[in-house]
Amino acid sequence: MVETTIEPLDKLIGGLRVSPAQHLHGAFVDAGVTGAFGVRLREEQFLTMVGLRVAVGSPDRARLAKIVGAELPARCGEVATGHDVVVLWLSPDEFLVISQSVAGSTLVSYLRAGVSEGGAAAVVDLSANRTTLRLEGPSARAVLEKGCPLDLHPRVFAPGRAVVTNIGRVPVILWKVEADSYRILPRASYADYLGRWLVDAMAEFKVLGSG
Repeated sequence: MVETTIEPLDKLIGGLRVSPAQHLHGAFVDAGVTGAFGVRLREEQFLTMVGLRVAVGSPDRARLAKIVGAELPARCGEVATGHDVVVLWLSPDEFLVISQSVAGSTLVSYLRAGVSEGGAAAVVDLSANRTTLRLEGPSARAVLEKGCPLDLHPRVFAPGRAVVTNIGRVPVILWKVEADSYRILPRASYADYLGRWLVDAMAEFKVLGSG
């Protein structure tokens, strides 16, 4: 009798996963610009994203803060950094918890442990709802300014802030990670359109950089 090895289901699924902008990888690489006008674009695949709703004034907020390792952000634009997670403010009672290392099911379990029975809170795995595009380089802000209505000047939009806005008419969460580095979180269904829009917006700087 011939013995067969059956791969675990989660391993098989992991090998078959396709990110929303994976088909644009080559276009992103080709659009990259180096030098003084530099700008680069890539997709950060499969970040865990968990939606958290908890009522203002609820005792669950303190328990959840202990679990994530940071106080929940208190106002628009704030981002809190905790234990292997970051928490983005979306509204007074709504947050997006993001992790690069904790699986969605695990993070959901951790957070639900901080919600009291019958409490005014909800925890939902939204990892498949959005993808993450990383735009960085000296010209990154100029690329965004072609289609974002926000004032992106560093005096107003500093590193460590994240807000809900539009880029090229696409609703996104725009998160400024560092001085010339942004994470853009569109819904998965908009990834192709927004990815191509950003590539087109970068083309000008490829010409400038080659001059």
